Amino acid sequence: MSERGAIPQEKLVPGDNLASVLSAALEAGDGLLRLTPTWVPRSFLHPGRRLKLHPDDLYAYGADRGGIDERWFASTTEAANEGRVWHEGLSFCSFEGRQFTLRDAVEEMGPTLIGQAMWDQYQRWPVYSKFFDNMGPIPHHMHQSFEDAARTGQEGKPESYYFPPQYNNVDNNFAYTFMGLEPGTTRDQVRRCLENWNQGDNGILDLSRAYRLKRGTGWLIPPGVLHAPGSLCTYEPQWGSDVFGMFQSIVEGRYVPWSLCVKDVPPDKHHDLDYIIDQLDWERNVDTHFKEHHYLEPIVAEEGDGYIDRWIVYGHVDGKQLFSAKELTVQPGARCTIKDPGASGWITVQGKGTIGRLNLQTPALIRFGEETEDEVFISYEAARRGVEIVNTGSEPLVGLRYFGPDTHPSVPQIGGDA
Repeated sequence: MSERGAIPQEKLVPGDNLASVLSAALEAGDGLLRLTPTWVPRSFLHPGRRLKLHPDDLYAYGADRGGIDERWFASTTEAANEGRVWHEGLSFCSFEGRQFTLRDAVEEMGPTLIGQAMWDQYQRWPVYSKFFDNMGPIPHHMHQSFEDAARTGQEGKPESYYFPPQYNNVDNNFAYTFMGLEPGTTRDQVRRCLENWNQGDNGILDLSRAYRLKRGTGWLIPPGVLHAPGSLCTYEPQWGSDVFGMFQSIVEGRYVPWSLCVKDVPPDKHHDLDYIIDQLDWERNVDTHFKEHHYLEPIVAEEGDGYIDRWIVYGHVDGKQLFSAKELTVQPGARCTIKDPGASGWITVQGKGTIGRLNLQTPALIRFGEETEDEVFISYEAARRGVEIVNTGSEPLVGLRYFGPDTHPSVPQIGGDA
Protein backbone atom coordinates (compact mmCIF):
# COMPACT_ATOMS: atom_id res chain seq x y z
CA MET A 1 0.00 0.00 0.00
CA SER A 2 1.74 3.13 -1.21
CA GLU A 3 -0.10 5.57 1.06
CA ARG A 4 -2.02 5.09 4.27
CA GLY A 5 -5.69 4.38 3.59
CA ALA A 6 -5.24 3.74 -0.14
CA ILE A 7 -6.78 0.73 -1.93
CA PRO A 8 -4.13 -1.94 -2.65
CA GLN A 9 -3.17 -1.75 -6.32
CA GLU A 10 -3.55 -5.49 -6.84
CA LYS A 11 -7.28 -5.25 -6.06
CA LEU A 12 -8.01 -2.64 -8.71
CA VAL A 13 -9.41 -3.58 -12.12
CA PRO A 14 -7.24 -2.11 -14.92
CA GLY A 15 -9.01 0.36 -17.16
CA ASP A 16 -8.77 -1.83 -20.23
CA ASN A 17 -10.57 -4.64 -18.39
CA LEU A 18 -13.29 -2.49 -16.84
CA ALA A 19 -15.96 -2.98 -19.52
CA SER A 20 -15.85 -6.78 -19.33
CA VAL A 21 -15.70 -6.91 -15.51
CA LEU A 22 -18.51 -4.36 -15.16
CA SER A 23 -20.70 -6.27 -17.62
CA ALA A 24 -20.08 -9.49 -15.70
CA ALA A 25 -20.88 -7.79 -12.38
CA LEU A 26 -24.15 -6.37 -13.70
CA GLU A 27 -25.15 -9.72 -15.14
CA ALA A 28 -24.34 -11.58 -11.93
CA GLY A 29 -26.19 -8.99 -9.85
CA ASP A 30 -29.11 -8.64 -12.29
CA GLY A 31 -28.46 -4.90 -12.56
CA LEU A 32 -27.21 -4.39 -8.99
CA LEU A 33 -23.64 -3.57 -7.96
CA ARG A 34 -22.13 -4.39 -4.59
CA LEU A 35 -20.43 -1.35 -3.02
CA THR A 36 -17.75 -1.34 -0.33
CA PRO A 37 -17.59 1.07 2.64
CA THR A 38 -16.14 4.49 1.79
CA TRP A 39 -14.63 6.16 4.86
CA VAL A 40 -13.83 9.88 5.04
CA PRO A 41 -11.92 11.65 7.85
CA ARG A 42 -12.23 15.32 8.83
CA SER A 43 -9.26 16.89 10.56
CA PHE A 44 -11.33 19.53 12.36
CA LEU A 45 -14.05 17.25 13.83
CA HIS A 46 -14.45 14.64 16.58
CA PRO A 47 -15.87 11.23 15.49
CA GLY A 48 -19.15 10.20 17.10
CA ARG A 49 -18.29 6.45 17.07
CA ARG A 50 -21.66 5.22 15.73
CA LEU A 51 -20.63 4.28 12.17
CA LYS A 52 -19.84 0.70 13.29
CA LEU A 53 -16.21 1.23 12.30
CA HIS A 54 -13.89 -0.63 14.69
CA PRO A 55 -12.59 1.83 17.34
CA ASP A 56 -9.00 0.84 16.53
CA ASP A 57 -9.54 2.11 12.97
CA LEU A 58 -10.93 5.60 13.65
CA TYR A 59 -7.56 7.09 12.64
CA ALA A 60 -6.78 4.65 9.84
CA TYR A 61 -5.66 7.48 7.55
CA GLY A 62 -3.27 8.73 10.24
CA ALA A 63 -3.90 10.92 13.28
CA ASP A 64 -2.73 13.96 11.33
CA ARG A 65 -5.64 13.46 8.90
CA GLY A 66 -8.20 13.42 11.70
CA GLY A 67 -10.72 10.82 12.81
CA ILE A 68 -13.15 9.07 10.47
CA ASP A 69 -16.58 10.59 11.07
CA GLU A 70 -18.23 10.01 7.69
CA ARG A 71 -19.18 7.08 5.48
CA TRP A 72 -20.14 8.03 1.92
CA PHE A 73 -22.65 6.08 -0.18
CA ALA A 74 -22.76 5.52 -3.96
CA SER A 75 -20.38 8.43 -4.36
CA THR A 76 -18.64 9.60 -7.52
CA THR A 77 -17.64 12.81 -5.73
CA GLU A 78 -14.17 13.34 -4.26
CA ALA A 79 -13.79 14.59 -0.69
CA ALA A 80 -12.15 18.03 -0.58
CA ASN A 81 -9.63 17.18 2.15
CA GLU A 82 -6.02 18.28 2.41
CA GLY A 83 -3.57 15.39 2.23
CA ARG A 84 -6.24 13.10 0.80
CA VAL A 85 -5.61 9.72 -0.80
CA TRP A 86 -6.39 9.69 -4.52
CA HIS A 87 -9.78 7.98 -4.15
CA GLU A 88 -11.02 9.71 -0.97
CA GLY A 89 -14.80 9.97 -1.09
CA LEU A 90 -15.18 7.68 -4.11
CA SER A 91 -17.27 4.51 -3.79
CA PHE A 92 -15.88 1.22 -5.06
CA CYS A 93 -17.79 -1.63 -6.65
CA SER A 94 -16.68 -5.13 -5.67
CA PHE A 95 -16.91 -8.22 -7.86
CA GLU A 96 -15.09 -11.54 -7.45
CA GLY A 97 -12.33 -10.04 -5.32
CA ARG A 98 -11.62 -7.09 -7.62
CA GLN A 99 -12.66 -3.46 -7.24
CA PHE A 100 -13.35 -0.47 -9.48
CA THR A 101 -14.83 2.95 -8.74
CA LEU A 102 -18.49 3.67 -9.27
CA ARG A 103 -17.33 6.83 -11.05
CA ASP A 104 -15.45 4.77 -13.65
CA ALA A 105 -18.42 2.44 -13.98
CA VAL A 106 -20.76 5.36 -14.71
CA GLU A 107 -18.30 6.77 -17.24
CA GLU A 108 -18.21 3.35 -18.92
CA MET A 109 -21.96 2.56 -18.93
CA GLY A 110 -23.73 5.79 -17.98
CA PRO A 111 -27.09 5.22 -19.71
CA THR A 112 -27.36 1.69 -18.28
CA LEU A 113 -26.47 2.71 -14.73
CA ILE A 114 -28.13 6.12 -14.32
CA GLY A 115 -30.39 6.45 -17.37
CA GLN A 116 -29.95 8.21 -20.69
CA ALA A 117 -31.55 11.51 -19.61
CA MET A 118 -29.35 11.95 -16.53
CA TRP A 119 -26.24 10.89 -18.44
CA ASP A 120 -26.97 13.31 -21.27
CA GLN A 121 -27.47 16.22 -18.88
CA TYR A 122 -24.72 15.62 -16.31
CA GLN A 123 -22.30 13.04 -17.76
CA ARG A 124 -22.02 11.68 -14.19
CA TRP A 125 -23.98 10.53 -11.13
CA PRO A 126 -24.36 14.09 -9.78
CA VAL A 127 -25.41 13.30 -6.20
CA TYR A 128 -24.19 11.32 -3.21
CA SER A 129 -25.16 10.57 0.36
CA LYS A 130 -23.31 9.90 3.58
CA PHE A 131 -23.54 9.08 7.25
CA PHE A 132 -22.22 12.08 9.14
CA ASP A 133 -21.34 11.20 12.73
CA ASN A 134 -19.80 13.53 15.31
CA MET A 135 -19.48 13.67 19.08
CA GLY A 136 -20.58 17.31 19.20
CA PRO A 137 -21.73 20.14 16.94
CA ILE A 138 -19.71 21.38 13.98
CA PRO A 139 -19.13 25.04 13.02
CA HIS A 140 -21.95 27.24 11.76
CA HIS A 141 -21.32 27.15 8.02
CA MET A 142 -22.90 27.37 4.60
CA HIS A 143 -22.51 25.69 1.22
CA GLN A 144 -22.08 27.91 -1.82
CA SER A 145 -24.76 28.33 -4.46
CA PHE A 146 -24.13 26.98 -7.95
CA GLU A 147 -23.36 30.53 -9.10
CA ASP A 148 -20.85 31.23 -6.33
CA ALA A 149 -19.23 27.80 -6.53
CA ALA A 150 -18.73 28.22 -10.28
CA ARG A 151 -16.34 31.11 -9.53
CA THR A 152 -13.88 28.52 -8.20
CA GLY A 153 -14.66 25.94 -10.89
CA GLN A 154 -16.97 23.88 -8.67
CA GLU A 155 -20.68 23.17 -8.16
CA GLY A 156 -23.02 24.31 -5.42
CA LYS A 157 -24.21 22.05 -2.65
CA PRO A 158 -27.80 21.80 -1.45
CA GLU A 159 -28.19 18.98 1.05
CA SER A 160 -30.68 17.19 3.26
CA TYR A 161 -30.76 15.38 6.59
CA TYR A 162 -32.48 12.31 8.00
CA PHE A 163 -31.76 10.93 11.48
CA PRO A 164 -32.04 7.11 11.32
CA PRO A 165 -33.02 5.68 14.73
CA GLN A 166 -30.86 2.60 14.12
CA TYR A 167 -27.68 4.72 14.13
CA ASN A 168 -28.71 6.98 17.01
CA ASN A 169 -28.75 4.85 20.15
CA VAL A 170 -27.16 7.84 21.93
CA ASP A 171 -27.48 11.61 21.40
CA ASN A 172 -23.80 12.41 21.99
CA ASN A 173 -22.98 15.91 23.22
CA PHE A 174 -25.36 18.32 21.48
CA ALA A 175 -28.41 16.96 19.64
CA TYR A 176 -29.47 20.39 18.41
CA THR A 177 -28.68 22.20 15.17
CA PHE A 178 -28.41 25.96 14.79
CA MET A 179 -29.98 26.94 11.47
CA GLY A 180 -30.22 30.25 9.68
CA LEU A 181 -30.23 33.62 11.46
CA GLU A 182 -32.68 35.23 13.84
CA PRO A 183 -35.24 37.34 11.93
CA GLY A 184 -34.09 40.94 12.12
CA THR A 185 -30.38 40.08 12.02
CA THR A 186 -28.39 42.63 10.00
CA ARG A 187 -25.45 42.23 7.66
CA ASP A 188 -23.41 44.49 9.94
CA GLN A 189 -23.90 42.05 12.82
CA VAL A 190 -22.63 39.15 10.71
CA ARG A 191 -19.76 41.32 9.45
CA ARG A 192 -18.66 42.04 13.03
CA CYS A 193 -18.52 38.29 13.69
CA LEU A 194 -16.17 37.85 10.74
CA GLU A 195 -14.08 40.85 11.84
CA ASN A 196 -13.71 39.27 15.30
CA TRP A 197 -12.59 35.89 13.94
CA ASN A 198 -9.21 35.87 15.68
CA GLN A 199 -10.42 37.26 19.02
CA GLY A 200 -11.93 34.02 20.36
CA ASP A 201 -15.54 32.98 19.92
CA ASN A 202 -16.83 35.32 17.24
CA GLY A 203 -20.43 35.11 18.50
CA ILE A 204 -22.13 33.97 15.28
CA LEU A 205 -24.40 31.60 17.23
CA ASP A 206 -25.79 34.58 19.17
CA LEU A 207 -27.45 35.52 15.87
CA SER A 208 -29.00 32.11 15.24
CA ARG A 209 -31.46 29.69 16.84
CA ALA A 210 -31.12 25.98 17.60
CA TYR A 211 -33.66 23.28 16.79
CA ARG A 212 -33.84 20.02 18.72
CA LEU A 213 -33.12 17.06 16.46
CA LYS A 214 -35.73 14.29 16.36
CA ARG A 215 -34.97 10.74 15.30
CA GLY A 216 -36.88 9.60 12.22
CA THR A 217 -37.24 13.14 10.81
CA GLY A 218 -35.08 15.44 8.73
CA TRP A 219 -34.40 18.80 7.09
CA LEU A 220 -33.79 20.23 3.63
CA ILE A 221 -30.98 22.80 3.49
CA PRO A 222 -30.59 24.89 0.31
CA PRO A 223 -27.26 26.55 -0.59
CA GLY A 224 -26.39 29.76 1.23
CA VAL A 225 -28.20 28.76 4.44
CA LEU A 226 -26.13 28.76 7.64
CA HIS A 227 -26.30 25.61 9.74
CA ALA A 228 -24.27 24.02 12.53
CA PRO A 229 -25.21 20.31 12.49
CA GLY A 230 -25.69 18.74 15.88
CA SER A 231 -24.56 15.40 17.23
CA LEU A 232 -27.14 12.92 15.91
CA CYS A 233 -25.75 10.57 13.28
CA THR A 234 -27.18 11.92 10.04
CA TYR A 235 -28.02 10.41 6.66
CA GLU A 236 -27.34 13.17 4.13
CA PRO A 237 -28.48 12.94 0.49
CA GLN A 238 -26.94 15.92 -1.29
CA TRP A 239 -25.55 17.33 -4.50
CA GLY A 240 -22.22 15.93 -5.65
CA SER A 241 -19.96 18.69 -4.34
CA ASP A 242 -17.87 19.28 -1.21
CA VAL A 243 -17.82 23.09 -1.10
CA PHE A 244 -18.38 24.98 2.15
CA GLY A 245 -17.50 28.08 4.12
CA MET A 246 -17.27 28.17 7.93
CA PHE A 247 -18.70 31.24 9.73
CA GLN A 248 -17.90 30.21 13.33
CA SER A 249 -14.40 30.70 14.74
CA ILE A 250 -14.45 28.42 17.79
CA VAL A 251 -16.49 25.25 18.44
CA GLU A 252 -16.31 23.44 21.79
CA GLY A 253 -13.02 25.19 22.46
CA ARG A 254 -11.48 24.20 19.11
CA TYR A 255 -10.26 26.98 16.83
CA VAL A 256 -11.56 27.01 13.25
CA PRO A 257 -8.94 28.47 10.88
CA TRP A 258 -9.93 31.33 8.59
CA SER A 259 -8.86 29.12 5.68
CA LEU A 260 -12.01 27.04 6.24
CA CYS A 261 -14.14 30.16 5.88
CA VAL A 262 -12.63 30.97 2.48
CA LYS A 263 -11.80 27.45 1.25
CA ASP A 264 -14.10 27.88 -1.76
CA VAL A 265 -13.81 31.64 -2.26
CA PRO A 266 -11.72 33.15 -5.12
CA PRO A 267 -8.23 34.01 -3.78
CA ASP A 268 -8.67 37.73 -4.39
CA LYS A 269 -11.81 37.68 -2.19
CA HIS A 270 -10.31 35.94 0.89
CA HIS A 271 -10.51 39.15 2.94
CA ASP A 272 -13.49 40.74 1.21
CA LEU A 273 -16.07 40.44 3.98
CA ASP A 274 -18.86 41.85 1.85
CA TYR A 275 -18.24 39.17 -0.79
CA ILE A 276 -18.19 36.44 1.85
CA ILE A 277 -21.50 37.64 3.33
CA ASP A 278 -23.02 37.97 -0.14
CA GLN A 279 -22.72 34.19 -0.46
CA LEU A 280 -25.53 33.86 2.09
CA ASP A 281 -29.12 33.51 0.91
CA TRP A 282 -30.27 36.29 3.20
CA GLU A 283 -34.01 35.84 2.72
CA ARG A 284 -33.89 32.16 3.62
CA ASN A 285 -31.57 32.71 6.60
CA VAL A 286 -33.87 35.23 8.29
CA ASP A 287 -37.12 33.47 7.31
CA THR A 288 -39.67 33.89 10.12
CA HIS A 289 -41.12 30.45 9.22
CA PHE A 290 -37.81 28.64 8.77
CA LYS A 291 -38.94 25.30 10.24
CA GLU A 292 -42.16 25.27 8.22
CA HIS A 293 -40.15 25.64 5.00
CA HIS A 294 -37.34 23.16 5.75
CA TYR A 295 -38.47 20.47 8.22
CA LEU A 296 -39.20 16.93 6.94
CA GLU A 297 -41.53 14.35 8.49
CA PRO A 298 -41.74 10.93 6.78
CA ILE A 299 -44.61 10.51 4.30
CA VAL A 300 -45.92 7.09 3.23
CA ALA A 301 -45.24 6.49 -0.46
CA GLU A 302 -46.40 2.88 -0.72
CA GLU A 303 -47.67 0.24 1.68
CA GLY A 304 -48.34 -3.45 1.20
CA ASP A 305 -48.43 -6.80 2.94
CA GLY A 306 -45.59 -6.67 5.46
CA TYR A 307 -43.77 -3.63 4.07
CA ILE A 308 -43.94 0.14 3.98
CA ASP A 309 -41.98 2.62 1.84
CA ARG A 310 -41.72 6.19 3.14
CA TRP A 311 -40.44 9.45 1.69
CA ILE A 312 -37.78 10.77 4.06
CA VAL A 313 -36.22 13.44 1.79
CA TYR A 314 -38.40 15.38 -0.61
CA GLY A 315 -39.22 18.89 -1.79
CA HIS A 316 -37.61 21.25 -4.28
CA VAL A 317 -34.59 23.55 -4.08
CA ASP A 318 -35.20 26.71 -6.10
CA GLY A 319 -38.03 24.95 -7.91
CA LYS A 320 -35.92 21.91 -8.86
CA GLN A 321 -36.05 18.27 -7.75
CA LEU A 322 -32.32 17.76 -7.15
CA PHE A 323 -32.39 14.67 -4.91
CA SER A 324 -34.82 12.64 -2.82
CA ALA A 325 -34.78 9.59 -0.57
CA LYS A 326 -36.99 6.80 0.77
CA GLU A 327 -36.89 4.41 3.71
CA LEU A 328 -38.15 0.87 3.08
CA THR A 329 -39.14 -1.36 6.01
CA VAL A 330 -39.88 -5.06 5.39
CA GLN A 331 -41.17 -7.19 8.25
CA PRO A 332 -39.69 -10.63 9.12
CA GLY A 333 -40.72 -13.25 6.57
CA ALA A 334 -42.17 -10.65 4.18
CA ARG A 335 -41.05 -9.66 0.69
CA CYS A 336 -41.84 -6.90 -1.75
CA THR A 337 -40.82 -5.68 -5.20
CA ILE A 338 -39.87 -2.03 -5.44
CA LYS A 339 -40.03 -0.23 -8.76
CA ASP A 340 -38.46 3.21 -9.07
CA PRO A 341 -38.21 5.51 -12.11
CA GLY A 342 -34.43 5.75 -11.74
CA ALA A 343 -31.21 4.60 -10.10
CA SER A 344 -30.50 4.78 -6.39
CA GLY A 345 -27.84 4.15 -3.78
CA TRP A 346 -29.01 1.71 -1.07
CA ILE A 347 -27.67 1.29 2.48
CA THR A 348 -29.09 -1.27 4.92
CA VAL A 349 -29.54 0.06 8.46
CA GLN A 350 -31.26 -2.89 10.15
CA GLY A 351 -31.77 -6.61 9.65
CA LYS A 352 -30.77 -9.07 6.97
CA GLY A 353 -32.22 -10.47 3.78
CA THR A 354 -31.72 -10.25 0.04
CA ILE A 355 -32.02 -7.59 -2.63
CA GLY A 356 -32.33 -9.23 -6.01
CA ARG A 357 -29.50 -11.78 -6.15
CA LEU A 358 -27.38 -10.04 -3.51
CA ASN A 359 -27.33 -10.66 0.23
CA LEU A 360 -28.08 -7.91 2.73
CA GLN A 361 -26.63 -7.96 6.22
CA THR A 362 -26.35 -5.06 8.66
CA PRO A 363 -22.86 -5.28 10.20
CA ALA A 364 -22.23 -4.98 13.93
CA LEU A 365 -18.59 -3.91 13.55
CA ILE A 366 -16.48 -3.11 10.48
CA ARG A 367 -12.71 -3.14 10.15
CA PHE A 368 -11.18 -0.48 7.90
CA GLY A 369 -10.73 -1.98 4.42
CA GLU A 370 -13.20 -4.78 5.10
CA GLU A 371 -16.05 -5.43 2.67
CA THR A 372 -19.65 -5.60 3.90
CA GLU A 373 -23.04 -6.73 2.59
CA ASP A 374 -25.04 -3.64 3.50
CA GLU A 375 -24.51 -1.33 0.48
CA VAL A 376 -25.74 -1.65 -3.12
CA PHE A 377 -26.11 0.53 -6.22
CA ILE A 378 -29.43 -0.11 -7.97
CA SER A 379 -28.99 0.65 -11.66
CA TYR A 380 -31.53 2.56 -13.73
CA GLU A 381 -32.50 -0.54 -15.67
CA ALA A 382 -32.91 -2.70 -12.56
CA ALA A 383 -34.91 -0.02 -10.73
CA ARG A 384 -37.40 0.32 -13.58
CA ARG A 385 -37.68 -3.44 -13.98
CA GLY A 386 -38.28 -3.92 -10.26
CA VAL A 387 -36.10 -5.31 -7.47
CA GLU A 388 -37.32 -7.89 -4.98
CA ILE A 389 -36.46 -7.36 -1.31
CA VAL A 390 -36.82 -10.33 1.05
CA ASN A 391 -36.47 -10.26 4.83
CA THR A 392 -34.85 -13.52 5.93
CA GLY A 393 -34.19 -12.42 9.50
CA SER A 394 -36.08 -12.12 12.77
CA GLU A 395 -36.25 -8.31 12.93
CA PRO A 396 -37.40 -5.66 10.44
CA LEU A 397 -35.20 -5.20 7.38
CA VAL A 398 -34.72 -1.45 6.84
CA GLY A 399 -32.93 0.19 3.94
CA LEU A 400 -32.43 3.81 2.91
CA ARG A 401 -32.09 4.68 -0.77
CA TYR A 402 -31.51 8.05 -2.40
CA PHE A 403 -32.15 9.25 -5.94
CA GLY A 404 -30.68 11.77 -8.35
CA PRO A 405 -32.29 14.84 -9.96
CA ASP A 406 -35.70 14.64 -11.65
CA THR A 407 -36.01 10.92 -10.99
CA HIS A 408 -39.66 11.04 -9.93
CA PRO A 409 -42.58 12.58 -11.82
CA SER A 410 -43.32 14.45 -8.59
CA VAL A 411 -42.28 14.50 -4.93
CA PRO A 412 -44.09 15.81 -1.85
CA GLN A 413 -43.48 19.46 -1.07
CA ILE A 414 -42.51 21.22 2.16
CA GLY A 415 -44.53 24.17 3.39
CA GLY A 416 -45.62 24.99 -0.17
CA ASP A 417 -42.22 24.73 -1.87
CA ALA A 418 -38.84 24.93 -0.17
